[in-house]
Amino acid sequence: MQFQPELCDPDLNMSRIEHLIRHAADADLIVLPELANSGYNFESKEQALSVAEEAGKSLYIEFLTSISKKYNLFIVSGFNELENNKLFNSAILVGNEGLLGKYRKMHLFMNEWDIFEKGNLGLPVFDIVKCRIGMLVCFDWIFPEAWRILALKGAEVICHPSNLVLPYAQQAVPVQGLINRTFNITANRIGTERGLTFTGQSIISDPEGKILSKASSDKEEVSIAKLDLTLARNKMITPRNHLFNDRLPSEYSLLSD
Repeated sequence: MQFQPELCDPDLNMSRIEHLIRHAADADLIVLPELANSGYNFESKEQALSVAEEAGKSLYIEFLTSISKKYNLFIVSGFNELENNKLFNSAILVGNEGLLGKYRKMHLFMNEWDIFEKGNLGLPVFDIVKCRIGMLVCFDWIFPEAWRILALKGAEVICHPSNLVLPYAQQAVPVQGLINRTFNITANRIGTERGLTFTGQSIISDPEGKILSKASSDKEEVSIAKLDLTLARNKMITPRNHLFNDRLPSEYSLLSD
């Protein structure tokens, strides 16, 4: 779901989501952009704090839970998260029962370093019955290690709430899906916020690197695609080559040194 969150106006953002969600009532899983509850380009940490919420007592999560119950679906959304006076640029997974899991962005971009803490929850994977999902946020796209770890942990669908501004980021997401045999869903935002223009072009790609859906660069859009999960579960590249079994971890020590 691609739209334009309004900076520091959570009520308006929830209203926009509620309006758009009707176009995806038959979906099993919906992905929203990064920091969908608060907007992105804050003037200061103090401004970001003014619209952050704790995951355990969040009006935004209560709102998403009500949507999940109404339409019987799961939602992944960016979330401006507060914990012990620290801020995290998080992704949350919400279902009928409320908050089911979260991921905190590890790779901070530009001025995010002045506002958010580096993520400290690792790279979790969650089972939502029909599939196993992992979550990344925006600038994580450029670090192949993160995508590979989620795939090794069994993620079949990687949800990627984003506020992308670099014009080539969307090119990399299908490639990450190809080399890990995962479905990838990048939900980007649109619009300009305090001089920063976002690139839209939200995409859904499959384990062969094919783009199943691509949005425009500047319009609110809801795109739905059917995912054949058997493609993500089959890691055979040829009859004699397995994507993970053929790896040589002993030769990759430089990655962890």
